[in-house]
Amino acid sequence: MTVHIDSDRRLLRAVLAGTFDPEDAERTFVEVLDAVALRKSHVVLIDGRQLAGEPDVIHRFLYGEFAALTAKRYVLARRIPDAAQFAYVLQEPVLDPMRFGEAVALHWGMNVKAFENPEVAMEWLGMGAGSGMLSGRA
Repeated sequence: MTVHIDSDRRLLRAVLAGTFDPEDAERTFVEVLDAVALRKSHVVLIDGRQLAGEPDVIHRFLYGEFAALTAKRYVLARRIPDAAQFAYVLQEPVLDPMRFGEAVALHWGMNVKAFENPEVAMEWLGMGAGSGMLSGRA
């Protein structure tokens, strides 16, 4: 998996590509959190529409738990804001129609939601499509 990160004043956008791998997913999420800390972002769009693969239930659980607990560690260390908001844009089969990983992350206190549509994700993030961050897939 690869990650390309860009940002404007309000939004950090991470574009993931390749084949889903649990270890790579955790590594790239830490890269995203490091970029959030560096750029002091509050709003994060993780665009995984270029990911292939079909994570099984246990990997969805483990990733959701890892993401939430790692984000919480960054918050407690005051590296990222407590109110940081994460939207994932994915396509099936990487996107679980039951949103199990999302439910796990929410349970652990992460402000996160998964979407199929990037425009709907931007609305949930409180951003208009006019941010310019949706055009192109980096």
